Amino acid sequence: MRLERLNSLENYILDKGTVSLEGLADYFKVSINTIRRDINELLARGQIKKVYGGVSSLHESAPLPMSIRAAKNKEAKLLIGRLASGFVEDGDSIFLDSGSTTPYILPEISKKSNVIVVTHSLTAMYEASKYPSLKVIALGGMYNQSTSSYVGISTVEALSKISINKVFIAATGVSLEHGLTNTTYFEAEIKRKVTQCGKKIILMADQSKFDSSSTISFFHFEDLYAVITDQKPSVGYMEVIERNNIRLLYEDTKAV
Repeated sequence: MRLERLNSLENYILDKGTVSLEGLADYFKVSINTIRRDINELLARGQIKKVYGGVSSLHESAPLPMSIRAAKNKEAKLLIGRLASGFVEDGDSIFLDSGSTTPYILPEISKKSNVIVVTHSLTAMYEASKYPSLKVIALGGMYNQSTSSYVGISTVEALSKISINKVFIAATGVSLEHGLTNTTYFEAEIKRKVTQCGKKIILMADQSKFDSSSTISFFHFEDLYAVITDQKPSVGYMEVIERNNIRLLYEDTKAV
């Protein structure tokens, strides 16, 4: 029984990349002390390492290409995009992040009037171009193929000159301890800058992103305006969401 849990625990960490101890305890329904004992045993296998507040795979890879990420969890992303569109009103100026989930908001918001879409994501630009009703402000910079987006100093500087009502943000990892995280420096800098420009920061992330952390933190979870996901978050997240009056949408629910 314990060997089976150890194997499942190791596979979970290797799949997530970086995970907090609290996230592991919650996912596997065991105590923190049990997780610590299990981690100590797994360290001897040589596949994981300790990091601040959790553990990380020794084989954490570079971000998957956008074409691969876009195909993963497509049904969840469709749901999240539809739910997210409810936050967009006529005349809004919104920012769409470079994640594979954010473009799924576009079909629904194209039915609204005078919506301005600001984005550095080439994928979002291409999808938005299908809808003549949408006004698009494209942020230039150096093209990053792995994220299908433009990054760099010029991208960051352009954001400071634009008024944005709502920011629809993505993250490689989401945790209570490290907040919203990303794998690459320039992407994280753009995310950090746009969260300073926008009035309402709205996370679009399916549950596969929760309880994991990447290299760079760029925003505190408790400072979010809203969380849009495909399943009800675990107890720890629900407590923070309710305590900070964060709006929550997931399948078959209304805003909390």
